[in-house]
Amino acid sequence: MTHLFAAPAAGSATPAVSAGSLVSVTLALLLVLVAIFALAWLARRMRMLGNRAAGALEVLASMPLGAKERAVLLKVGETQVLLGVAPGQVNTLHVLTQPLELGKPASAGDSAERPSFAALLKRSLGK
Repeated sequence: MTHLFAAPAAGSATPAVSAGSLVSVTLALLLVLVAIFALAWLARRMRMLGNRAAGALEVLASMPLGAKERAVLLKVGETQVLLGVAPGQVNTLHVLTQPLELGKPASAGDSAERPSFAALLKRSLGK
C-alpha cells in the first residue's frame, strides 16, 4: 500500500565537503582581507599626502572645559591662537602677540609629589 503523504525515498547522505572547496573558500576570504587592508593603507597614505603643509598648523595644547567643550592652543605659522571648540562651532578666544614657551610635561620621576594609585586605594579602604 502506498502512503499518500509520504516523502519519496531520498538518499540520506549529505554532500561531503571536499578539501578543494575548503581551500577555495579560505583563499577567497584571504583575498578579501588583503584587499581591505590594502585599501585602508592606501586611504591613510592619501590622507598623509594631502597634509603637505606640515608645520604651518600645529596643535600645541588642548584642555577640556566641559563634557564637549575644549580650549585649543594652535600654532599658525609663527602666531599662536587660542580657540574655543564646542560641538558645531569654533571661536577665536585670543590671538597671542607673544608666543608662549611651553615646557615639557612632568616626567615620571616627579612621583614624590603625588601618591601612587596603590597608596590612594589603601587610604580609601582605611588600611
